[in-house]
Amino acid sequence: MRPGGPKPLAVKPRSARRVFVSGATGFVGQMLVPVLEAQGAEVICGSRDPVAARERWPRRRWVRFELEASETIAPALEGCEAAAYLVHEMRSGEGYPAREASSAERFARAARTAGVERLVYLGGVAPSGRPSRHLQSRLRTGEIFRAALPSALELRAGMILGAGSASWQMVRDLSERLPAMLLPRWTRFRSSPVSLDDVLVALSRALSPALVSPSAWFDLPGPETLTHEQMLLRASAVLGRRPAMFRIPLLSPRLSSHWIALVTRVDRAMARELVAGLESDLDPAGPSFWAQHCEGHPLIEFDAAVRLALLDEEGERQAVGLRRDGVADTLRGAAGRVVARQAASGHRRDSDAEVSS
Repeated sequence: MRPGGPKPLAVKPRSARRVFVSGATGFVGQMLVPVLEAQGAEVICGSRDPVAARERWPRRRWVRFELEASETIAPALEGCEAAAYLVHEMRSGEGYPAREASSAERFARAARTAGVERLVYLGGVAPSGRPSRHLQSRLRTGEIFRAALPSALELRAGMILGAGSASWQMVRDLSERLPAMLLPRWTRFRSSPVSLDDVLVALSRALSPALVSPSAWFDLPGPETLTHEQMLLRASAVLGRRPAMFRIPLLSPRLSSHWIALVTRVDRAMARELVAGLESDLDPAGPSFWAQHCEGHPLIEFDAAVRLALLDEEGERQAVGLRRDGVADTLRGAAGRVVARQAASGHRRDSDAEVSS
């Protein structure tokens, strides 16, 4: 299925565009907020606990937002022209696919009622084989949004290489902590990991009024297609390690999740869901967001993305205990790099855009 409709045109928007970001305390959301603000947007941040979020990020505008509490959704979206949906419920236990679908339906209804013009959903890649439970749930969420709203853009990303990403954390810890690795069959399947910096560029572009598109989905691949074995080898090399690696024919995802949970900071339930999604190739097979809406954007290659993720993890550790001084609101990490890069390239704020064809 390929998106149709007109090619994107640059348009002259209204003054300050109001954008709602759900999952604004997550590893993607917390970095997306300052990127959008640097582009001139008024950003409303949603959180289950806005008091705690405000203590960590005091300069941001926080509202209570709980998908299970329908009465919080409409007030959060009031006056918003665009919304980023960055919520996933894998950590919520058994039965989460049904909860994710119900949450998406409630959010879509509220967005339509509130007059939200653009919804952007960060989803997962469609595998070449049968989708795992969590990938199927993400694909279903995208379907719900695209069916419910006239301009819902689903960006399908594989592993995101960035501080806070569970899949990156799994690769990072395995690469750093094991002197030797057993490589099950699933490590020989392919994926196209993408850096957090590039994900922020895509999300901010998709939320821009300068992009005109009907509801559609796009793949959001990184510049390299690698097996998971290759990712482990290259991440190990960046970390200065050379673990012995032995391919083995038998080790199910369920069994793999046990040793992953023992070695890494990823809990067993999350590890099981993540590994189950790696049982077939995750090659981008549809329209590329980069080709259609970010042509010319230089994607960050795997080794460089790994170095940036490690740098950001160290930065997070240094910032602990300094939250009340507003350190968390400064342009640092992936957000700082994206804003600096856009400024250097002459990127204009949305509010300053002019009509062009």
